Amino acid sequence: METVSHHGRTTAYEYSDRSNDAGPGLFCIHGSGGSHAVWTLQFDLDERTPVAALDLSGHGESEDVEADPGYETLDMYAEDVVAVAEATDCRILMGHSLGGAVALWVALEYDLPLDGLVLTATGARLAVLSDLLALLEDDFEHAVEFLHGPDRFFHDPEPDTLRLSKGILAATGQPVTVRDFKTANCFDVRGRLDELTLPATAIVGQYDRLTPMRYHRHFTAEMDCSLLRVENAAHLAMLEQPASFNGAVSMFLDRLETDY
Repeated sequence: METVSHHGRTTAYEYSDRSNDAGPGLFCIHGSGGSHAVWTLQFDLDERTPVAALDLSGHGESEDVEADPGYETLDMYAEDVVAVAEATDCRILMGHSLGGAVALWVALEYDLPLDGLVLTATGARLAVLSDLLALLEDDFEHAVEFLHGPDRFFHDPEPDTLRLSKGILAATGQPVTVRDFKTANCFDVRGRLDELTLPATAIVGQYDRLTPMRYHRHFTAEMDCSLLRVENAAHLAMLEQPASFNGAVSMFLDRLETDY
C-alpha cells in the first residue's frame, strides 16, 4: 500500500491504473468498521479509470488520532480523503455508508475539486438504532453477528465474502467501530443537499435494511442524482454482487462522459 502524511498522521491507500490515466478517477471510501479491502472487486474498474481506496484513520494500515465521535471524527476522516485525493488526483468520491457521509461532508465543507459522487448504502441522515449502539459497546462479538444477520450487511453471501467482512470488523476492533457508528448517528445534512451541484448517483442493494431505498430516493429529490438498484444484495452490494455494482458505476461514468 501507498501512504500520504498529513495533519501529523499517515494514511494508507491502494491505487491502481490500467487505463493510462483515463477519466476522472474513482476514490473509494469505506464505511463503519471497514477498510479499503471492502473495495477489492472495484479495482476491476481500473481498466477504465484510475481507482483508489483508503483506510480511514484508525482502520487497516492507517494511523489513528484521538477524536470524539461525531463531527470531530467526520472532519478527521474528511482530512484523510482530501490528502489521498490530492495525492492521486481522483475526482469522483465513491462512499459507502459512513463513507458516503464523509464524501458528502468533503463535497460540502472542503475546497477539493470533484467531478461527481457515487453514494451507496448511505443517506443524508444515518440514524443508528440505540440498541445496536449499546450492543456494539457491551458485546462486540454479538454485534458483529447481528450486522451479518439476514438482509443487513448481506442478503445471501458466499462463505468467503462473509469471512472477509467479519474479519475486517474484527481487525478494526471495538473502539474505532463504536466511534464510527456514533459518528454516523450524529450525521445529518438533509437541509444542505441543495448546495451540491455535482452530478451524483445513488446505488442501493435490493434487500438493504440498514439504509433502505427511501434514503437513496431522498438524494434524487434534492440533487442532480440518478438511482440504481443492485439485485440480490443488501448493505455491502459491492462485495455481494460486484459485477452488477461495477456495472452501475460504469453507467454513471458513461453519463459523465456524455454530459460533460
